[in-house]
Amino acid sequence: MTDVHSDSIEVDNYDTILSPDIDFSGTLNFEKPFLIQGKVSGKINSGGLLVIDEEAVVRADIHTSRVIIRGYVKGDVTASEKVELTVTGKLEGNVTAPEIFMETGCSFNGRCTMTGRTADQ
Repeated sequence: MTDVHSDSIEVDNYDTILSPDIDFSGTLNFEKPFLIQGKVSGKINSGGLLVIDEEAVVRADIHTSRVIIRGYVKGDVTASEKVELTVTGKLEGNVTAPEIFMETGCSFNGRCTMTGRTADQ
């Protein structure tokens, strides 16, 4: 069974939301669940959950514990736990994580490297 849910996003579950009308350039650092609905370019560093919504456009290298990609990402994605690419997700870049899940119909162009989990996971 998977944790990927293709239904609508419950915005109340996120501490921070970058709304669709925002175009951010720079470095994002956060620890709590973060939802991107707008545009981001630069770098993203997180110890928490990152969700890139269906209409979002992200041009950034991502380092996080867990990411769910429902929109467009161009950049390398590294996760300490899991990367999920849903049917609406598009990823152009390399992905590295202990667990990688790609729904049928998603778009992925890059290299995929599955790493081992650490002893405390």
